[in-house]
Amino acid sequence: MTHELSLIAAAREACQRAYAPYSGFCVGAALQTSSGRVFTGCNVENASYGLTICAEQVAVGRAVAEGERNFDAIAIVSKGGVMPCGACRQVLAEFNPDLRVIVADLEGSQGHNREFRLSELLPEAFLPRDL
Repeated sequence: MTHELSLIAAAREACQRAYAPYSGFCVGAALQTSSGRVFTGCNVENASYGLTICAEQVAVGRAVAEGERNFDAIAIVSKGGVMPCGACRQVLAEFNPDLRVIVADLEGSQGHNREFRLSELLPEAFLPRDL
């Protein structure tokens, strides 16, 4: 539980750095690797809305750029504790289709955190083995 709380705290901190001038909706993510390293990300909006980058994808990109590809868990923090979008679910499934996904409200208490397995959120995902 303590490790889960530190992962949520890292995502909450990343959320504070989000660049969301258009929607005002900030998201932070903290991705834990099997080696124990944590990579954070925040959403980065763009005036050309389709070019916006999700927090989860930023965290994955940072981890991969540092040579990490084995992910154990991700914490995602936003106002209301929203679920990851479909594109982020697919990106995460590339690396671990059974990843622990912890969703927390930016302003909520720790007792309201929700936890899922990615396989619950994206059943029958398209994976590298399907190629």
